[in-house]
Amino acid sequence: MTRDIRPHPGRQEQFLASPADIAIYGGAAGGGKTWALLLECLRHIDNPGFGAVLFRRTYPEITNEGGMWDESETLYPLVGGQPVRGDLIWRFPSGARVSFAHLQHEPDKFRYQGAQIALLGFDQLEHFPESAFFYLLSRNRSVCGVRPYVRATCNPDADSWLAEFLAWWIIQDDKDPYYGYADLSRAGVLRWFLRVAGRLVWADTATGLQEKFPDHEPQPKSVTFVPASVFDNPTLLTADPGYLANLQALPPVERERLLGDAKRGGNWKIKPAAGNIFNRAWFAMVDAAPAGGVECLFWDLASTAAEQVGTARRGPSFTAGVSMRRHGGEYTVTECIDFQEGPAEVERRFVSETRRRAQLAQADGARFLVRWELEPGSASRREARRLTQLLTGLDARAVPPQGDKLSRARALAAQSFAGNVHLLRGPWNDRWLNHLHNQPDIGEDDIMDASSGSYNTLLYEMPRQARSYQG
Repeated sequence: MTRDIRPHPGRQEQFLASPADIAIYGGAAGGGKTWALLLECLRHIDNPGFGAVLFRRTYPEITNEGGMWDESETLYPLVGGQPVRGDLIWRFPSGARVSFAHLQHEPDKFRYQGAQIALLGFDQLEHFPESAFFYLLSRNRSVCGVRPYVRATCNPDADSWLAEFLAWWIIQDDKDPYYGYADLSRAGVLRWFLRVAGRLVWADTATGLQEKFPDHEPQPKSVTFVPASVFDNPTLLTADPGYLANLQALPPVERERLLGDAKRGGNWKIKPAAGNIFNRAWFAMVDAAPAGGVECLFWDLASTAAEQVGTARRGPSFTAGVSMRRHGGEYTVTECIDFQEGPAEVERRFVSETRRRAQLAQADGARFLVRWELEPGSASRREARRLTQLLTGLDARAVPPQGDKLSRARALAAQSFAGNVHLLRGPWNDRWLNHLHNQPDIGEDDIMDASSGSYNTLLYEMPRQARSYQG
């Protein structure tokens, strides 16, 4: 039976029809970006020599529930695709292949030395290092008859290299009411670039660059950007009407980035500032935490002693521990512990404060766990084992960080904005509120790190256990 598989009319169709060497699609959440990237690969599956590689930054982003691999399993079998799940490859009846891969670390790009990839795809391009993207362009070559090309998706990130790369398609005049949003008059318009003396030189036509740099090799490449928003994906809005409400409920910075304007997508200029990552007005005080549930104490440990810097003596780094209790869909910050001590005192207080907090949680009928960040390297793993032994009898372990500090705090910020995070009244409240409210403008982030660590542990690590402790 013949299957009619088509993009949505409008932006998704415009992206898939672009003749650009490099076409980038998105600029907001929910615009059908991953689906469009998967659909692009089907264009050449009757060519036995065709091969595409679709990249996400990390392996879990490919294989997570509802991720890129899951999406491919709803589409590729319709046209005869056969999965090789262990290798994350799809094979089609002609012999064409679509592979999924990650580039978690910048040197991973060198795994593709000698490769010939007719179609390079990047899902969430803003997460990739600029050097990895341009290196892989050298692998974008073909002998199968398909002109080599690149397709990518993205969300806005004002601090990424991609924001500068796409600047021409974004309104740069800060007096314009749509400052930071896509310029609709330039959506889908092609521009060309060359790298000359280490920098990118742009022009409106390829001939303009060729005339200006007649001896330059290689030839100019064309680029375009097609903005999209959730309103360009009616399938999602029909299947999950609550998704739009989820975007509207995001804190200010994330809402501007991921929802933004209905026609222009997200804002490429919005940056975190004091009061719009966390705002002290979002948190209600309570006189008692709910009994039961699960409580996590997460430590941002510091072991740096005081040191002499020139003529000044700099104190030791800050250590912070934040305990948070989950009960149903609500969270209560039960305590913030922070101090500035040397290594020996940090260890002593780490143990004593953890055991004190464990007794309080268990007296309330809550399951208690303690976590701290696992730094890279074998020495850190040995230290983690030693600290775990000091907390014998408790559910204690180090966990590797996922993403940068602000990224790790986003989920907690969203719940705080929604009014689902409360503070147990105590003398530490003002210190905790001031620290979070003033992020990222202050120089310390230890309390924010410990807070987001507690929240993320409760959210992702303990969902089933949490339900069993809700009475």
